[in-house]
Amino acid sequence: MEGLRQDDPARIGEFVTLARLDAESARHGVPERRFLARSSDGARTVVVSLPLPGTDPGRWAAEAQWAGRLTQPGFWPVTQLGGSAAFPWHATPYRPLLPLTAVLAAHGGPLPEATVRAIGAALAETLASAHVLGLVHGGISPASVLLTAHGPLLSCFGATRSLAPEGLPRAGLPGLEPGCLAPEAATGGPVDAAGDVHALGAVLAYLATGHTVPERNEVPAGLRPLIAACLSRDPAGRPAPARLLGELAPGAAYGTLTAGTEPLSLPGRVVAALSEQAAWVLAAELPAEVR
Repeated sequence: MEGLRQDDPARIGEFVTLARLDAESARHGVPERRFLARSSDGARTVVVSLPLPGTDPGRWAAEAQWAGRLTQPGFWPVTQLGGSAAFPWHATPYRPLLPLTAVLAAHGGPLPEATVRAIGAALAETLASAHVLGLVHGGISPASVLLTAHGPLLSCFGATRSLAPEGLPRAGLPGLEPGCLAPEAATGGPVDAAGDVHALGAVLAYLATGHTVPERNEVPAGLRPLIAACLSRDPAGRPAPARLLGELAPGAAYGTLTAGTEPLSLPGRVVAALSEQAAWVLAAELPAEVR
């Protein structure tokens, strides 16, 4: 989380912006502009997202509409859509959350293997439920996974589709984490379920090493075969999310990891960072001119 810059909007719809959700150091791989904001009467605090400059606003808005229909646990809910054809936005009620880039910054480096497995298993369960329905996220990256006290949530639905249409190379585009792009998607191929698995493998690698494309010997031995399979250049060689769930959390009952009923066991520094953010948001005041 960082303070606003001069080129950031002071208002988005009925909301007054308070801060950026993403630190400047992590913004290269963030597929949306995200702000903490509050209604002018002070009653509602939300996270508001805008398309990046250069994104097709119509396609971005269409993906946001799809995200608003998602009811599967494990997805960041889009509860309000607004703006115009040229300046669309969407908003979600605020809860304490950290993008995975901020999680590693707060922890001071890669996470313990047990935590990587817990986060990865919840994400695999979310993908398994989505893929059964034919839904492809198409934008999983460290920045698009928002960690709450009760587990991870997938945001930025359709990010890869929004930033470049099928048939055009996507490698090197602002907002896309290159290590999370499956080889076929990077060259303009379809954004499909196998690409989601590749991206999930890159996120697991990031949590375990701090890099989405680590050296093999950097990855903990217990995770090495699974991450290598996810990052296979051959889409057919990547494991299904249900298999990932079984290997990351053996014996876990399907449907329990994304229920959000039990707090996730997180390192103390990460818990402290979530608490500090919540305290800052609670204490933040609207500018005098809107009070």
